[in-house]
Amino acid sequence: MKKKETFWFGLIAALVVTLVSAILLGSERVSVFEMTEQGRAILFDIRLPRVLLGACVGASLAIAGASLQALLRNPLAEPYLLGVSNGAALGTLLAFVFLDGLAWARPLLAFAGAIIATFAVYQMAKSRAGMNVERLVLSGVIVTTFLSSIIVLLTSLLDAARLRGYTFWLLGDLSQATYDGFYMTLAAATVGTVVLSTQARALNLMMIGERDAFDFGVEVGRVRITIFTVASVLVGTAVAASGSVGYVGLIVPHLVRLAVGSDNRLVVPMSAISGAIFVVLADTVARTAIAPRELPVGAITALIGAPLFIYLLRR
Repeated sequence: MKKKETFWFGLIAALVVTLVSAILLGSERVSVFEMTEQGRAILFDIRLPRVLLGACVGASLAIAGASLQALLRNPLAEPYLLGVSNGAALGTLLAFVFLDGLAWARPLLAFAGAIIATFAVYQMAKSRAGMNVERLVLSGVIVTTFLSSIIVLLTSLLDAARLRGYTFWLLGDLSQATYDGFYMTLAAATVGTVVLSTQARALNLMMIGERDAFDFGVEVGRVRITIFTVASVLVGTAVAASGSVGYVGLIVPHLVRLAVGSDNRLVVPMSAISGAIFVVLADTVARTAIAPRELPVGAITALIGAPLFIYLLRR
């Protein structure tokens, strides 16, 4: 217990240090001791909403990945690899092309796209013999490829300026962060963490097997629908706000499990904090590595996540 409490304290302290450092670091140097009007604008109008949004996006993607891995009993289950992020991206693109004037269209269509992609992959991966890693990954690749093709076709409807902005956003972009986007993502991440934490005991039992969990009184069907729906809301909200930031839901839950074990009562909330730290750090690198130019944050997370994915696949 002492080790877990120490880990909790370390995570919270790391989150605070990461957030403060990310706000202070940037291509433009700002002194908190000699604050000018321009410095206040940079800190509070540009960096602060971006850093806070990045933290919420990281938390959302990490707990979505942790819950899907536990539900499907598959270490490779992750929103980006299963096509869920691409489903949300397609929904956002539809809103971007046809309903650009409606503020609610992006998150709503992103959620719809995410949940449709989730259930499509799940249905394709099922077989009489159950579900295995190869079938699940193959289903995710098929759905991702199909959705990517539709995205490419729809981008032909955009003019050059909008196409460049959407392409950069699709790779994961927090440069357009606003407080409204932060509030929306914060609400989704908070509610999602609470709901998924209430399902942690059921997920622990379902990791043994759905039949065994049913014998212990778990309503397997209800839990499955709850996890899929909440994960889709989290991914849809995150993608609508920041684009497709990949591999967060794969990397973070594994690192948390290596530290504290497989108990989802710890894995889910700790993944939320760890995901926030990971994305904020990645975004800090993305906007400072070649400053004053920026890299997509999704490129940084992919550089870390792809080698880990290969390692897990070989195991």
